[in-house]
Amino acid sequence: MTVPEAKANKTATEAAVEAATEAAGGAGATTARAADSARPRRRQARGEARIAQLLRAAAEVFCTSGYTASSTNAIAREAGVSPGTLYQFFPNKEAIAVELGDRLLDRWRDTYGAAFTQSHTELPLDRMLDAVLDPLIAFNCENPAFFVLMHGSEIPGQITDAHDTLHATMLTRVESVLAGYLPDMPAPQIHRIAEMAFMVFKAGLDLIMASEGEERAAYIQELKTVMFRYLDPLVGDDASRLGADRAH
Repeated sequence: MTVPEAKANKTATEAAVEAATEAAGGAGATTARAADSARPRRRQARGEARIAQLLRAAAEVFCTSGYTASSTNAIAREAGVSPGTLYQFFPNKEAIAVELGDRLLDRWRDTYGAAFTQSHTELPLDRMLDAVLDPLIAFNCENPAFFVLMHGSEIPGQITDAHDTLHATMLTRVESVLAGYLPDMPAPQIHRIAEMAFMVFKAGLDLIMASEGEERAAYIQELKTVMFRYLDPLVGDDASRLGADRAH
């Protein structure tokens, strides 16, 4: 082999090596970029899991001690983490309460949205009360922290404001249900009846949440009885006539 041919072969070999190196480097860079993009997702998933863990612990502590007497140290202890870990996600107890309150309010909106459906106005009064009250009571029993955060005297203002807005929306839903049973009744009277029924529900819920087991079940039935006896004289005849009209 001549010297020029040897140089040519060497140049070709070097070029091939350089091309292979660049390809390997490109593949390595792609792998590195993929790994880098996966890390934030893993970190985000771990962060969300930690937040959920802290919120569950906060719900337990708020229910056990009340919002005012609760502390971030107690919440961290319940969650099984250090206070420093808690402060990585929440600066103080108020921030925890606001986040927990927001999540519970979102779930509550879904619950009362399903409870106050138009189809329930087609039911007899007693069955309508079951259809509306059962999911609302069940939500509160399953999420006692919601009751604590919505009724405490020193709850953060953001939660109170959101609850007041929700209260007004639910009152409008109650009025809509009653209007289905009382199409000829003036709106101001329906509003008063709706407010009274809503306050009766809240008072009954206080007793329900303060009880457990058979006693709680008994208070649930008492609440339904009170609501029925209040509303039946107002809507009974109209509801019966409405049902008869639909049957025809």
